[in-house]
Parts: sequence; C-alpha cells; structure tokens
Amino acid sequence: MSSGSWLGIDTATDLASVAVAAGGKTVARSIRGARQHAAKILGLVHEVLTLASISLDDINGIVVGDGPGSFTGLRIGWAAAKGLAHERQLPLVAIPSLLGAAHAAGVNVAAACYDALRGEVFGAVYEFDNDQVKAIVAPALFTVPMLVARAQRSPDVAVGDGAELDPEAVKRWTGRAPVGLAALPPIAASLLALTAYDGARSPIDRTLAEPVYGRLAEAQVKWESRHGRPLPHSPR
Repeated sequence: MSSGSWLGIDTATDLASVAVAAGGKTVARSIRGARQHAAKILGLVHEVLTLASISLDDINGIVVGDGPGSFTGLRIGWAAAKGLAHERQLPLVAIPSLLGAAHAAGVNVAAACYDALRGEVFGAVYEFDNDQVKAIVAPALFTVPMLVARAQRSPDVAVGDGAELDPEAVKRWTGRAPVGLAALPPIAASLLALTAYDGARSPIDRTLAEPVYGRLAEAQVKWESRHGRPLPHSPR
C-alpha cells in the first residue's frame, strides 16, 4: 500500500466494520446486524474519518473485504467501496475477508470460518510470518470436519461464527474454544494492515470487479433451476 490515508470496509458477515489508516494510526468501528449495513455503512465511514480528523478528500485508496460471505452484505460493502473509489478515482484493493479475520486473531496460524448456512462454513487457514502470509487452506465451502481434514495441522485458534457452529470439533482441533467475531478487533483494520503483507492484496478494476460470494445467491439458484441455464450476466 502506498503512503497516505487508506479506508478499509468489510461487510462479509453480520458484524460489519470500517477503518481508516492515517498519520501512523488506525481508527476502526463496527456495527452488528446485517439489516443495518445498507443504512449505516456510509455513516460509519464518516464516523471513522471524523475520529481520525480527516475527510474523504484525504483518502488515497480503499481496501474492501473480498468475501466469501453474506451475499447481501458483500454487495452493500462493495457498492460503497466502488462508489467512493469511482467518485474520487481512487485505487481499490481486495483482500479475502477470511484472511482479515485470521489476521485479527493475532496468532501465527489461524483458521477463520464464516457461517454459510445449511450446516456449512466458508473456511480457510492461514499462516503469518513477519510480513508474509501463506494460505494453508484457501477459502472454500466446507463443513467444519472437512476443513479440519483438509488442513492436516492444528491452528493456534479458530475464529468466526462458523467456528462456533461446532465448538467441540474446534476444541479438539485447536485445543481451545472458538473465538467469535465480536471478540476480535474490527476486521477492516486487519484488511488495512494486510496490505503490507506479500501476496495478500489484489488490485481490482473498480468498475467491473465482483466479490467472491462463495456460493450462488438463492434467487440465482432458483432461476437457473427453473430455466435450465446460467443466469444472463452471471459472474460465472
């Protein structure tokens, strides 16, 4: 990430967060409740900017959580990030939201799991070493036991609402209870920190890019099942 002030936005889960890195410090705030994301995300942006004593005119770029996660939540966060980036012609960088959650755990090896419904999770396992990050298990759709088997090693901790779905399996895997998202620092702050890590960031086209949803929206699944073909203009 180049010098200057950067804004981070993450709305992949029920707990959305916004952060700004300016003048050597990071200010971050969160809101809970997926139904509040659309109404409050821009207000949260202005709140952190005010706390950092800067304005949108001072922002040099935007980092957005790239999922996988809530379809509606991701669309809201990405609409806000792309709109702000387009209006001011700012660079837009995408970082996996699960990577942000794993980084927020503050350990060397962390698993991150978001509830994907239907008894499944969006899961990943990452290893952090100074300014480098390695995906031991890349983000994908799993059950918790499937993620445990895929990892073939025990992380220091498992975080996220998905990890809380099967606390006993997680405790056998990591030796400790899962950590909920509310117990972590705001994920948006981790997204900003991760821009300094090799291999973590991915500059994107602010006009064309779409987030990684992890699975198709229910409405799209029903449409394609009914019509027997992919939805026109589908991300696939």
